[in-house]
This record gives sequence, structure tokens and C-alpha cells, in this order.
Amino acid sequence: MATQLENEAPFIERRGNSSRAPIARERRQFANSHDALSPDARELASAIDQYKLEHRRRFITYEEMHSIITSLGYRKV
Repeated sequence: MATQLENEAPFIERRGNSSRAPIARERRQFANSHDALSPDARELASAIDQYKLEHRRRFITYEEMHSIITSLGYRKV
């Protein structure tokens, strides 16, 4: 009686060493997502992206977002 492992296809290694290594660059999930924004929204989005890069954060807290917004000069009226 054949076991489950004998019936499965062999593992194929697809991570071969390529002599043409890709150029190291930052991988952005949404590279052009700021294009359709208003100028003010684009400024905020860019400031948040810059904060994330400087602090090596993928996600930020509301407190961090608040500090970014106030650093841009926005105040509660």
C-alpha cells in the first residue's frame, strides 16, 4: 500500500541562483496610490510614508498619526 508521501509530486526548487540579481530598492505595496489625492491629502500621505520609513514602521498608531498631522501645522479649531 502506497503512503501519502509516495503519491505526491517531488519538491521543485525554484529559487535558483541567478547571475542577474535584482537591484535592491524599497518595495512599496501601493506605489502610486497618492496620484489621485488632493494636494493637502498628498502632503499628509507623503509625511506619513516618510515617518514610516524613518522609524521603520509598517503601521502607525493614532498617536503617531496625530503627531504627524500636528507637525504639518494642523490644529483643532
